[in-house]
Amino acid sequence: MAYWLVKSEPETWSWAQQKKEGRKGAEWTGVRNFQARSNMRKMKRGDLAFFYHTGEEKAVVGIVKVVKEAHPDSTDPSGQWDCVDVAALADLPRPVMLTEIKTKLKDMALARNPRLSVQPVSEAEWRKVCALGGLNNPP
Repeated sequence: MAYWLVKSEPETWSWAQQKKEGRKGAEWTGVRNFQARSNMRKMKRGDLAFFYHTGEEKAVVGIVKVVKEAHPDSTDPSGQWDCVDVAALADLPRPVMLTEIKTKLKDMALARNPRLSVQPVSEAEWRKVCALGGLNNPP
C-alpha cells in the first residue's frame, strides 16, 4: 500500500462533501497538472491519502481511501486528464496545519511543494501526520 495527499479548496470540494459521498466515494476531478496526473496514475485501489484543505485553512483534515484507480476525468472534454475515485475513511481529530508540517516534516513534499495537488507521502510522514492529528491507531 502507498500513501498520498490530495488537495482541495473547501469552497470547491470540502471534507464534509467528501464524507457525504459515503463508501462509494467520488471522483477526484479537476486535476490539470502533469506531475499530479502522473501521481494519480500510480495510485492503487486500497491506497490511503490525506485530504488537505487549501486556501485559508491549509490543513490536513481527513483520510480517504482510493476505491477506483485512474480513469478518464468526467469533467474533461478533451480526454487528456485522469482522476481516481476516493471515499472518506476517517476524520483527523485535530487538523494538522501546513505551518506545523513545514516545521516538523521539512522534507515532506507538502512542505517543499505546497502547490502540487496530488503528492506522495512516505510511511514515516504518514505516521507522523496521523500522530500530530490525534489518530492513535492510524489506518
